Amino acid sequence: MILNQEPPFRDEHVGSLLRPKELLDLRRRHARGEIDSAALTAAEDCAIEDAVRLQERVGLRLATDGEFRRQSYHSYFYGQLGDISFEAPPENAAGGRGAQPMASIKSRIVWKGPIHAGDFAFLRARTKTLPKITIPGPCALHFRGGDAAMTRHAYRDVDQFWDDIVAAFRSELRALAAAGCRYVQIDETAFAKFGDADVQATLRARGDDPDTLIDKYIDVTNRVLTGLPALSIGMHLCRGNRGGQWHAEGSYEVVAEKLFNRLAINFFFLEYDSPRAGDFAPLRFVPKDKSIVLGLISTKMNVLEDKSELKRRIDDASRHVPFERLAVSPQCGFASTEVGNPLPPEMQEAKLRLVVELAQEIWGSA
Repeated sequence: MILNQEPPFRDEHVGSLLRPKELLDLRRRHARGEIDSAALTAAEDCAIEDAVRLQERVGLRLATDGEFRRQSYHSYFYGQLGDISFEAPPENAAGGRGAQPMASIKSRIVWKGPIHAGDFAFLRARTKTLPKITIPGPCALHFRGGDAAMTRHAYRDVDQFWDDIVAAFRSELRALAAAGCRYVQIDETAFAKFGDADVQATLRARGDDPDTLIDKYIDVTNRVLTGLPALSIGMHLCRGNRGGQWHAEGSYEVVAEKLFNRLAINFFFLEYDSPRAGDFAPLRFVPKDKSIVLGLISTKMNVLEDKSELKRRIDDASRHVPFERLAVSPQCGFASTEVGNPLPPEMQEAKLRLVVELAQEIWGSA
């Protein structure tokens, strides 16, 4: 039996879960002023308790709050750092390519106090597993607007923006550590999108060289992580996950060598559920002291994967990274926005259970 005592566990999941219909209905009523914030919070509390029971029921050794208090995986966080919003793209069919939201920054970035410490305390009090807190990445705002979005309203100097971002993220991670949190996942989707030719063209059109931007984002992230208290911090990469849509396609090849070797992250959650992610060859750059969580199970499609095919794919990946440094998970959350992906709760549970069963059969444990 090979037992991981610390993250990443052999069976993982990325974070968000499908919101119950009742909770979504109450959120709409709250927006219309029909119920107060206390009633909405009470409903969120109950839904999170159910989500914890789901994760424990399928056998996971970690638990998230499903991101049930958030409208999206990032807006809840960034909205507390300043006057920041995202222009929502039009909704397209699930399984198709959607546009990426664009960022609007109308004030300087300022960390005013703990954002997720309360979420962690609530979660820790309700699970015997290891609580995991997910936060967006420090480079997402810039990726979704470039220098122009930073300087249009709030900043004259882009370097000042980066200084503020680094300070805010460091303060939040320190606050989580002080609250007792041991496990944080950074959702930094930009790195996975650099392999898309259309994304590269868009970046160049706004004046950014993709290779230079990769270097910048790695340096900024390392500034955030340097000298922090002891935390297990993993990074999740994907190519978009909004209502079953995706934003980009392309291999990790263009970022792999720099990302795996220069970024001060010990384990990565990599989207690998479809041919859009390319093959496993970029994993040859993973150094011997880092681990990979293979996101092989789709949260976008209402079909349960074949276990034997998943085992074959893990075996293929092990030609580049040994089994002892691999784990398995869904490719992304089930609801990166509160609308959620187009599959029912029963399929969500079946996919999470499949992750656990797969890990047990391959590694002998979670």
